[in-house]
Amino acid sequence: MAVGVFDSGLGGLTVFDAVSKKLPDVPFVYYGDNAHAPYGVRDAEDIYNLTTQGVERLWDAGCDLVILACNTASAAALRRMQESWIPEGKRVLGVFVPLIEALTERQWGDNSPPREVAIQHVALFATPATVSSRAFQRELAFRAIGVDVEAQPCGGVVDAIEDGDEILAEALVRSHVEALKRRMPKPEAAILGCTHYPLMKEQFQAALGPDVKVYSQADLVAESLADYLLRRPNLKGSGVKSMFLTTGDPERVSNRATQFLRRKITFEAA
Repeated sequence: MAVGVFDSGLGGLTVFDAVSKKLPDVPFVYYGDNAHAPYGVRDAEDIYNLTTQGVERLWDAGCDLVILACNTASAAALRRMQESWIPEGKRVLGVFVPLIEALTERQWGDNSPPREVAIQHVALFATPATVSSRAFQRELAFRAIGVDVEAQPCGGVVDAIEDGDEILAEALVRSHVEALKRRMPKPEAAILGCTHYPLMKEQFQAALGPDVKVYSQADLVAESLADYLLRRPNLKGSGVKSMFLTTGDPERVSNRATQFLRRKITFEAA
């Protein structure tokens, strides 16, 4: 029955928290590649290799369906994985799809031509690797026209969050928002294009101002996953218990995770 949740580190816990609350009867196996975080400064080949290793470990844990709760992995590795690597009977999904569905107000399976949408000026905050991939802009262009996306690579934010340095993380958020607003003074919406960033959602909102709608992925992914499993119950794998796996130091990662989610989380070595 288990579903896998993959992330480069702790950011995917925002997705795990939302999906586990939405689907309390489904066991989830969370895999954090903390030893190699952050992914956002790595090249595409490195990200692909690390992501496939993590997904294979989740398959070993009985997860036929894996959510890449990592925008960098979704942007840099998912398409290649889906085209040539994922075997029959397994499924790997990214986190862009629910976000773009919400932004464009159309279902992913809607293959009608791109059309104008209500929001015209979008700020994208993401890791350097996600920004350079242009994956978000590419997927958005299939469904919407006339949307101006200004992307800001947010170097340092993931490291600060992983290190538990909220003061530095907040200062970096303000700096990155100021840098983007110099290029796009009045965004209508902001995409937090890294699953670490919802941990700083209030800080992003404060820096952007109250008139900017901030899209955070966790709840959107949870709604989408619930619908997906309703239509494909066969993809609930053979795993029977929830687990938290890490390539990092289990004690250190457990302490950080407990701080983030404000409840006891115990990781074991992957």
